[in-house]
Amino acid sequence: MLKRTNSTKSAKEVAIVRRWKLIDVNGKILGREASRIARMLQGTDKATYSPNLDGGDYVVVLNAQSVKLTGRKEQVKTYDRYSGYPGGRTVKTAARMRETRPTELIRHAVSGMLPKNKLRSRRLARLFVFPDANHTHGDKFETKNS
Repeated sequence: MLKRTNSTKSAKEVAIVRRWKLIDVNGKILGREASRIARMLQGTDKATYSPNLDGGDYVVVLNAQSVKLTGRKEQVKTYDRYSGYPGGRTVKTAARMRETRPTELIRHAVSGMLPKNKLRSRRLARLFVFPDANHTHGDKFETKNS
C-alpha cells in the first residue's frame, strides 16, 4: 500500500490576508479595467486562491467619470432598470449614466464579470468606486519605505 506524502493543502478562511488596492481609471478602457478589478476581488491573482472561498482584496477605484468606452458605446450602450410596476422601466445610455451615476458604470461592469454565485455580493461589497480622485480610504493603504 502506498502512502501519500505530498498533497496539496487547501486554503482556510482564517489564513486569508486582505490587502487594499488603489486603481486610477483615468483615461483607461472600462472593460479591461473591470476584468482586472474582478480578478482582484476574487483573489485569483493570489497563490492561495480557492474557488469556494472569498479570498480577494479590497479595491478602491478613482476617477470613474473619466473612464473610456471604445467605439460608439457612449451613445449605443444602454442600462435597464425595472421597478416592478407597469411602466416602471428606465433605460439610460452610457453617456447619461456617466452624467448621473458615474460609479455605476464601473460597478455594473465588474458585477457582470464576477461569477454568478453566493460570493458575488460579498465581493462587490469590497469594491469602493469614487467619481473623482477624492476618496475616504487614504489611511488603509500600505506605505512602502524604500
